[in-house]
Amino acid sequence: AVIRFLPDKDPNNTFFWAERAMIKLPFNSVKGESTGSVQVQVPCMEMWGEPCSILAEVRGWFKDKSLEDMGRKYWKKRSYIFQGFVNESPLQEDTTPENPIRRFIIGPQIFQIIKQALMDPDMEELPTDYTAGVDFRLTKTSKGGYADYSTSNWARRERPLSDAEMKAIEANGLFNLGDFLPKKPGEVELKVMQEMFESSVDGEAYDADKFGQYFRPAGMAARTGDPVAPATTTPAPAPTPAPVAETAPATETTEEKAEPAPAPKAEAAPAEGNAQDILAMIR
Repeated sequence: AVIRFLPDKDPNNTFFWAERAMIKLPFNSVKGESTGSVQVQVPCMEMWGEPCSILAEVRGWFKDKSLEDMGRKYWKKRSYIFQGFVNESPLQEDTTPENPIRRFIIGPQIFQIIKQALMDPDMEELPTDYTAGVDFRLTKTSKGGYADYSTSNWARRERPLSDAEMKAIEANGLFNLGDFLPKKPGEVELKVMQEMFESSVDGEAYDADKFGQYFRPAGMAARTGDPVAPATTTPAPAPTPAPVAETAPATETTEEKAEPAPAPKAEAAPAEGNAQDILAMIR
């Protein structure tokens, strides 16, 4: 597929992506139901530069080799939200949206390839520049039974956006990528997340009556009558856009075992930085 990434609508975000950090809580079943195993995703507080009580406990597990596999299972999973045009695609769609600007959830393997553009001395402008930007060719192969995207790369030639693409931006506007991040949990949600984590680790079934109003497996309807807190608390966040398929390797989070620090904030960079500015921030 050939993708042309676009900048974030948020002028305070110098990057053209927004980072997500989620923790997956597995349960062997749903309490009172004959379902199989389910998984609930909760946001990691380090996404907002705050301490995460779940990771605080999981970090200690990496000091014990017998708990390393368990630690990886409960460690935060990073993904990145982008937006742009899909100019070529092997996928056949029954219908196409009126707004051709798509949103993508991209995993770490593809993200590292995308980020390499900022380290290329020959790329003088950001790849999202309307006149001097470049397209990204996403190529999927297979390696060891897993999806492999290592042959994906940036186009060698600059390409200005077409008249149709410029008109689409003018007519629809860009997305504020931060609007598609999970809502920051409040005090009640933090308590529920901790209880769900402990329940998952203890091998208990997912309790929909207790947790369903706040966080629930994909496809499960919300329930009322939650005994943990009043029913006025904000319900679970809406589903996120469909991701670009990617199978992350089993060692995806090993580089973060030794007390990983939150990513530096972007406020110190100019709103319209070039590739060198962003590279300096990443380093």
